[in-house]
Amino acid sequence: MMTDQALVKKSASLEGGDLTSLSPSITGSGPKRRQAAAIQGDIQPLTEEMVNEVLSGRGFRGWLRAARVARVLGLFSLYLFLDTYDVRADFNRRAVARLRELARERGRLAQFKAWVSAQLYAALDWFIRALRYVIFRGAEGSASKQARLRKQAVWMRESLIDLGPTFIKIGQALGTRADLLPLEYVKELATLQDQVPAFSTSEAFAIIESELGRSVHEAYPEIDSEPIAAASLGQVYRARLATGEEVAVKVQRPNLESIIVFDVAILFRLVKLTNRFFPRANENADWEGMLHEFHHTIFEEMDYVKEGRNADRFRYNFRTWRAIRVPKIHWSHTSTRVLTLDFIRGTKVVDIEGLKANRISPVKVNRLLIRAYLKQLLEDGFFHADPHPGNLLVMDSGHLAFFDFGMVGRITPKLQAQMIDAFFHVVGRDVHGLGQDIINLNFLKPGVDPETVRPVVEGLFTHYLNLKLGEVNFKELTYDLAEVIYEYPFRLPANFTYVMRALMTLEGIGVVTDPGFSFFETAKPYAKEFMLRREGKLFRKLIFDKLTGRENGESRIAWSRVWKLTKMAAQMYLEK
Repeated sequence: MMTDQALVKKSASLEGGDLTSLSPSITGSGPKRRQAAAIQGDIQPLTEEMVNEVLSGRGFRGWLRAARVARVLGLFSLYLFLDTYDVRADFNRRAVARLRELARERGRLAQFKAWVSAQLYAALDWFIRALRYVIFRGAEGSASKQARLRKQAVWMRESLIDLGPTFIKIGQALGTRADLLPLEYVKELATLQDQVPAFSTSEAFAIIESELGRSVHEAYPEIDSEPIAAASLGQVYRARLATGEEVAVKVQRPNLESIIVFDVAILFRLVKLTNRFFPRANENADWEGMLHEFHHTIFEEMDYVKEGRNADRFRYNFRTWRAIRVPKIHWSHTSTRVLTLDFIRGTKVVDIEGLKANRISPVKVNRLLIRAYLKQLLEDGFFHADPHPGNLLVMDSGHLAFFDFGMVGRITPKLQAQMIDAFFHVVGRDVHGLGQDIINLNFLKPGVDPETVRPVVEGLFTHYLNLKLGEVNFKELTYDLAEVIYEYPFRLPANFTYVMRALMTLEGIGVVTDPGFSFFETAKPYAKEFMLRREGKLFRKLIFDKLTGRENGESRIAWSRVWKLTKMAAQMYLEK
């Protein structure tokens, strides 16, 4: 078994990106060979050829499955469209009015065309409102609307569970997106984090025996007959090794790979058809890019060997942080479909009464969590992408334990630098700079003039940035953002999908643990600390390169950036 001291000795290989050094080599026959193949192999890219190959072999059952998926996603999209239609209708009315105003200056033909467009819009508007009245049965009062949204949310949750693991995972992601969905949906889908039906223990034990090449009781002299938790991709049993160590055994759901391969192929085909026949659907979100990101991430999450290596890397990154714990992986009892790790008991980070009973401050736990994530995002470039309360425990000793490293995100040094630039502009209330950051971070479609969106950025910045999260009405914010996103060419880039997911989840945890929580105010001192450390390291390297004659055109010192860092360091020193 590799110890923490051995991991520290592997630092050189880690810095070079060779993560195989963080877990022991797995060789031999049977399950060991499968593990080695998983470590060495690459995830098959999501391509048209791969999708065609997958779909061609399913026949009628495949078409039936595709129809069920299309029905659920289609109705979900229709409900959301009708719920936010008033915002879209207001925008369309303004667009029609502008078109008719411009037509007056261009002659009678232009006026006639504008009149025809206005009539077509009026007819379409009448049809959509009539459709909404029929589908929603006229329920538009405040109380009746909330009841309708709750009913829709329950239907959505049950439909995703019925569709299986792929869509439960999608529902979990949607359950953190209060920026996209009404609050009732967010509340209902959040239950998918820890309220998923389990599969039979007999199937789970058969998988353990197949993967480890020995009987269950040979591997685990003591193991519970019922799982202690069930998630989208697997479930967990409490057990004990022959050495006496108490462990958690995570077992993957049966036939998971074939199910997910087929479901992703269906989603790929639906996204392609949507882009072809409804091109505007892809304007405000890079759905195809997000699907590729989802495909890559979920296949990484299905490989428990990779998850174990991710846990080892995360533990290494936090090796000097005494307050952070990551359960040790027991590699002798781990394969691609079975993961054995230390069993850690603790209290959920959102269990306020439980934390107080153990004399642990929920506010301090939240600040530790925020600080740990800023280190992951701004310093390590490697972060836990699924920080929901089920994956975080506070031990009785006060240590914060992270679990489930199947879903991780990676941030390139370039993206880190861009995020740091954006933070400088937020700290300095530089709205002009924030407009450019939106371009640099690909939140606008290529070719868009940033000057057209700077007034919008300034308005959102002024209104929302300094609000405490508890003061924000999420339902109102959803519709406010829907109008901005619909009218202006914003889009969420695919590489931000999991960053946004993590930050939104952290906000949700923060407001539960601390009613006075403000993400920006809590994060600001820690973000400054990490930025100064990172940028200072880069600055020292540039100075060394300059003195030794190694400077090139791409590594020249940006003195304006140095001046900003100097001012920030001085300010932090004076505030102490």
